Amino acid sequence: MSIFLDRDTRVIVQGITGKMARFHTREMLDYGTTVVGGVVPGKGGETVEGVPVFNTVKEAVEETGAEATLVFVPPPAAADSIMEAADAGLRYCVCITDGIPAQDMIRVKRYMYRYPKERRMILTGPNCAGTISPGKAMLGIMPGHIYLQGNVGIIGRSGTLGYEAAAQLKERGMGISTSVGIGGDPINGSSFKDVLAHFEADDETHIICMIGEIGGPQEAEAAEYIRDHVSKPVVAYVAGLTAPKGRTMGHAGAIISAFGESASEKVEILTAAGVTVAENPAVIGETIARVMQ
Repeated sequence: MSIFLDRDTRVIVQGITGKMARFHTREMLDYGTTVVGGVVPGKGGETVEGVPVFNTVKEAVEETGAEATLVFVPPPAAADSIMEAADAGLRYCVCITDGIPAQDMIRVKRYMYRYPKERRMILTGPNCAGTISPGKAMLGIMPGHIYLQGNVGIIGRSGTLGYEAAAQLKERGMGISTSVGIGGDPINGSSFKDVLAHFEADDETHIICMIGEIGGPQEAEAAEYIRDHVSKPVVAYVAGLTAPKGRTMGHAGAIISAFGESASEKVEILTAAGVTVAENPAVIGETIARVMQ
């Protein structure tokens, strides 16, 4: 079992006719992901990389039985695309798009809560690298070859640090159950806490790696959840130990404004909750291996 994706998950790509969407659709197909269609209004009837294009998500779902979607839609229309996916009854959505206005994401979150929990679409992103269950399916823009199948679950705000963790684990012959990018924006679809709950319930995941960064309260909330609800060992790394307070660093969400939002404070809070914190990104794999012994 794996969370969010498996070999049989039927996937569509919203915005599939764009240059980068075409490229990553081909990468996903080559990886073995079951991409069954794409959606671009006004381009229904065309094909991209051998898969049919539809005018609406609803039409794509009805024709293909799709369960998940990858959103490659430019920022001005991305929020509407996510809400269209939720309306069509899709189970899972990854949004790659960077630069979606925070107010649009507030609207998306409110819209999704119109649906009861059992019918509510799970959203990860925006501004994320995607989700991969190695050897099964890839829904995103990550380099699939660096992921070995195994028992480490990864949750990360930073896509590239997620790649680094995967590469270090592969070098040690250790693999990943699922790696989930939640994105670095201040308002995202799923938090660390949300994904931790899925990993805690996943038999294939034996240890969890959490990659955080400065800004926002998510890591502190995750620490509280880990302390009270997670039985599996958790290893974390928090980027930004040398970042000055009050200055935006990198991701739109990475700005320190309150206690618990600097990297050093997050490290302190996570450590107090029983999480093993890697000192720097170069030792993430080493730290996970040590904890698993």
